[in-house]
Amino acid sequence: MKIITLMEDTYGNNNCEYEHGLSLYIETQKHHILFDTGASSKILDNAKALKIDLTKVDIVVLSHGHYDHAGGILAFSQLNPQATIYMQSHVDGEYYHGDKYIGINKEIMNLPQIRILNGDFKIDDELLIYSHIKGRRLFAKSNLELSKRIGHTVIPDIFDHEQCLVIFQENKKLLLSGCAHNGILNILDRYYEIFNEYPHMVISGFHMSKKIEYTNQEITDIKNIAEELNQMDTVFYTGHCTGLKAYHIMKNIMKNKLIYIHSGDRIV
Repeated sequence: MKIITLMEDTYGNNNCEYEHGLSLYIETQKHHILFDTGASSKILDNAKALKIDLTKVDIVVLSHGHYDHAGGILAFSQLNPQATIYMQSHVDGEYYHGDKYIGINKEIMNLPQIRILNGDFKIDDELLIYSHIKGRRLFAKSNLELSKRIGHTVIPDIFDHEQCLVIFQENKKLLLSGCAHNGILNILDRYYEIFNEYPHMVISGFHMSKKIEYTNQEITDIKNIAEELNQMDTVFYTGHCTGLKAYHIMKNIMKNKLIYIHSGDRIV
């Protein structure tokens, strides 16, 4: 198995570009997978620098309907029009951060290789997608700045367009989530509901990054999340929307069970 961070917000491999976005390239026994596609076509440049042949990709999974995860889809689809692209329903909603549109390019919805899901879906014995994450414990306060517009009405984003990918490989399970807008604990609660155990490895942003200082309550929440994750027999890889300050708070608790990923890094 091979997992490479094709795009992330921070400098890693000196041959790779970095930008605000996330994309992971995965090789399993049966598949070549893209999990998210960053914010732009720069993933194609990074793939070339890393000698990754994106024409071999057969499956793309979009974690949710935000531009920094979907921005490379159109450029990728020109290079590789055969790969099936799995998205959850409502992925094309009018999503905003304040007054800034952060949703996907609507041209993506015209691609013939898109497969729209409405909930959980088993691709095969290696891959399963799940959604319908309803819990809200220790929900990131930064999510409250995100909204969905329906006509002239603005409502809070409930992240029903978010989905997770589970990979079964060599008697182990790997969980991938983009930003964990629903909250990493709630995502893992839903995982446990399905499998009655926790995954061996998780790769996910935690959506804790803030441009202003954390409140005391937010710091307490971050520590409580880290304490709970630390009780699991799981290794966590994070980056993108987690934020370095939150990462260091969690790292002090989780030690070698929490690892930061950078653009161009090979994870396994």
